[in-house]
Amino acid sequence: MFTEELNYINDTRIRESAKILLEGLPEYFYTIPASSTGKYHPDFASGEGGLVRHTKVAVRMAYELYQITPYDKLFTQHEKDIMIVGLLIHDGLKKGNPEEKYTRFDHPILAAKYAEDMQSKTSLTDAEVKLISHVVKTHMGKWNTDYNGNEILEVPKDRYQYFVHMCDYLASRKVINVKFDDKGEII
Repeated sequence: MFTEELNYINDTRIRESAKILLEGLPEYFYTIPASSTGKYHPDFASGEGGLVRHTKVAVRMAYELYQITPYDKLFTQHEKDIMIVGLLIHDGLKKGNPEEKYTRFDHPILAAKYAEDMQSKTSLTDAEVKLISHVVKTHMGKWNTDYNGNEILEVPKDRYQYFVHMCDYLASRKVINVKFDDKGEII
């Protein structure tokens, strides 16, 4: 399902670890829409498999930005690989684990902890898991308060966090309409 996106990861060891992280995500990740109301995401992210399509677009945004200045020089290839892993799992626990009825506002924290908890099943180093967790937990950017106005999530503070947030943000803009083929791949 994420063959093309996984191939954006140059390091084979990191790519294999990303596969393990994807395989460990709850089944609902592969079927639910990115937004239950459609209010916060474009049409391609609605309906069955919408969250997967949103994730594919977020990863593709990173890949495309890595091709141009300043992003081609701002990060090492290793850092680029790790941030793609973060984007692959950033919404992986959107409805919690086990699945709950509604989106968990703290899902970035859950996904960051998931990366940490899964480390022993992967070949990721402590530093790699730390960076994955670091970028995942702030991917919501300024939308860091719960429904009662309580500040729950951290906001991005460095170039890694800002980059992952930007890719997620761009993938959720209604003005950006990405097309998919009948196999669920970006055209």
